[in-house]
Amino acid sequence: MKKYMQLCSFAVALAVGGFVLSWATERRFADSDAVIWAQPVEFVSVKDRERQLKCMADNIYFEAATEPTEGKIAVAQIVMNRVDSADFPNDPCAVIYQKNVFYQRVVCQFSWYCDGSAQRQRIRQDLWREGYDAAVLVMMEGFRLPSLQNALYYHADYVNPQWRKTQVAKIGRHIFYQPRGV
Repeated sequence: MKKYMQLCSFAVALAVGGFVLSWATERRFADSDAVIWAQPVEFVSVKDRERQLKCMADNIYFEAATEPTEGKIAVAQIVMNRVDSADFPNDPCAVIYQKNVFYQRVVCQFSWYCDGSAQRQRIRQDLWREGYDAAVLVMMEGFRLPSLQNALYYHADYVNPQWRKTQVAKIGRHIFYQPRGV
């Protein structure tokens, strides 16, 4: 009986926590044009969705763990924008783990995947959980930042890749771009 009560308490706490995060985010942006909501996503099994959320949370953690909430959401949105683009795979994990070869050099779409960060860094569970919550908000609830509607790329503000793309936003330490002509 004690385990049942603990499980019920945990379930209630989880539900309330999700509601509070959703309510707080909606309230924060309610009086502005700073948010658009995407269309509902197509059916995905629970197992696949959990895999996708974990991939997304890992990516948000290694790309934007110390960024503001909007920065975490922005990183998740870039992945989902790529999922929706014909130029990228149609699964968030495939987008995150995608590698390309340029001039006989392997390049990852997200640097942490190739540079060994995932093996070297100790994960701070509180920051990883924030990334997971941002992933849920973007993937499950369709939350979007309008300024990033067409953005497919970003980089940290301390590097200059000299891209020929149109800059659309700067959030935290990241600069976001859309392809030219979009």
